[in-house]
Amino acid sequence: MKVLVTGAAGFIGMHVSQILLARGDQVVGLDNLNDYYDPQLKHDRLARLTGKPGFEFVKLDVADRAGMEALFKQHRFDRVVHLAAQAGVRYSLVNPHAYIESNVSGFTNILEGCRHNGVQHLVYASSSSVYGGNTRMPFSEHHGVDHPVSLYAATKKANELMAHTYSHLFGLPTTGLRFFTVYGPWGRPDMALFLFTKAIIEGRPIDVFNHGKMVRDFTYIDDIAEGVVRTLDRVATPDAGYDPVAADPARSNAPYRVFNIGNHNPTPLMDFIEAIEQAVGKTAEKNFMPLQDGDVPATHADVEELAAWTDFRPAMPVQEGVRRFVAWYREYFKL
Repeated sequence: MKVLVTGAAGFIGMHVSQILLARGDQVVGLDNLNDYYDPQLKHDRLARLTGKPGFEFVKLDVADRAGMEALFKQHRFDRVVHLAAQAGVRYSLVNPHAYIESNVSGFTNILEGCRHNGVQHLVYASSSSVYGGNTRMPFSEHHGVDHPVSLYAATKKANELMAHTYSHLFGLPTTGLRFFTVYGPWGRPDMALFLFTKAIIEGRPIDVFNHGKMVRDFTYIDDIAEGVVRTLDRVATPDAGYDPVAADPARSNAPYRVFNIGNHNPTPLMDFIEAIEQAVGKTAEKNFMPLQDGDVPATHADVEELAAWTDFRPAMPVQEGVRRFVAWYREYFKL
């Protein structure tokens, strides 16, 4: 297949592209290489793809309407994996326009490109953040997601609604994946594992929010990438069990699907920090702080829908995943 992977120089995008290339697909990797975090990490990820048979890189912003139209017309992709987005919950409080441009306008360009150029299946990144103020655990696709607590979450819910509209109106098969706290080698420097590891190694205190009373369904990058590819391979179809009288958020009469993709094994933040301390070999000095605006205290993924659809469920133990990250961190920064 010829697959467009947006955000190919990103954390998840690089890993997904590697799987697709290894099995013989053609991959056009798109990224704008912005400076939301150190672009050198993005260039180094990209270097792991460049030169591999079947890979082509395009530097382009998904919000560039004319550029995206030309890209779709030129390549006539079979399938699309859309991972490019303005990420981060807290950053959405200070730069909201970046989220509208990338996550809403950019996603419109993706949908239009798929609609007008015969794309067989669009798989796109949603987020566990869409569950927002919901405290019913584990989070299920059958639950409502009507109470986002950050603009980032609101844009991801908007993506799901937009995708459903295109699936309904134009028969475009779409699958949204609600990622749960992705971590592992080549991860983003603005995320907790990277920040904590860096600070502990350097002997600086770490900021522990909600006074440590946080729980996250940490999901290892290899499990995430495998889940993305498996859903890409199974094209979304209408749900024969959909009942419009008692509408279920997880069901549709359009070729539309949405799945949680998480480890289904929520880990207390303090246990996660302990795993980092063990892998690093040093105890962290902890600066306990209140819950931050836009954050939620706990996440826990119900992955039964994903398992039923793809026969796959993430399973990497947190201790092993953290150990692999710390080993990568030491090697990457030559420590």
